[in-house]
Amino acid sequence: MLKMIFSRLVFMVAAGLLLLTFLFALFHLIPGDTARLIAGDSAPEELVASIRSAYGLDQPVGAQYVAYMQKVLIGDFGMSNFSRQPVLSVVGPRLLNTIALAGWAMLFAVMMSLIFGCISAVRWNSPLDKSISIVSLLGICTPIFVTGVVAIYLFGVYLRWLPIGGMTTWRHYLMPALTLGFAQAAGFTRMVRTCMIESLGREFIVTARAKGVPEFLIVIRHALPNALLPIITFFGLGLGGMLGGAAVTESIFNWPGLGRLMVDSILTRDLPLTQGCIFVFAMMFVIINLIVDLLYRWADPRLADAQP
Repeated sequence: MLKMIFSRLVFMVAAGLLLLTFLFALFHLIPGDTARLIAGDSAPEELVASIRSAYGLDQPVGAQYVAYMQKVLIGDFGMSNFSRQPVLSVVGPRLLNTIALAGWAMLFAVMMSLIFGCISAVRWNSPLDKSISIVSLLGICTPIFVTGVVAIYLFGVYLRWLPIGGMTTWRHYLMPALTLGFAQAAGFTRMVRTCMIESLGREFIVTARAKGVPEFLIVIRHALPNALLPIITFFGLGLGGMLGGAAVTESIFNWPGLGRLMVDSILTRDLPLTQGCIFVFAMMFVIINLIVDLLYRWADPRLADAQP
């Protein structure tokens, strides 16, 4: 286990260095003058020249790359052009808000998918199974922004049950978390249903039923644990997609999260902040993959003896 964790940490460091190199190259391949993009189209040439000198953009590309890597390796992503604050001090609080939103949405999606996926598999090909499948397909096919707008109109404008923006109280969490979680729950439910149908058809399940084991215990103790590996993989991919998709939900519900910050930084041409947001998002994906690998070992102890 420790060897696997160490190898994954080495992979995280290598992935981080490659990502930083990619970001540096990406922002230098953008057509146009970076200093002019920061200063604005109508800025005088003297201001553009001062920005070029302040950011080291008048240096050779190799020198710029070395200076860039030296700064980011000690956690210095520069200053935000818009707020004039260090990038990490701006990204940090927004990241926590996005994790809070994605966490509650993921909890909702996992609970709903396990419950309705198992029910659908146990009642396979019944009217209840077909009803759950139809709702799941609707959830998969409906874009998040449509679900969000409908939720705002129904619960925020028409019924006036919930606030339509902000994150002051727990009531502000409900609509964004349920909107974000509903789309993921629909896909998760289909995956859980498929894995559980396959697991319920195995010989050890037939033997357990022949011995008179109650159906509830067969599902919880025998079928579900044996179906967990592909489900964990799908949950991990879903959490990564949820963090990326949170940008849309945050924009709809005026949620001060990292996704909305990245969109705003692109619109305001805040290149240092955009780089910081992209880097943090990518590293979150890498950390999620590490957590999924650890969950594999928990779900199937035989993998603990396997090579990393």
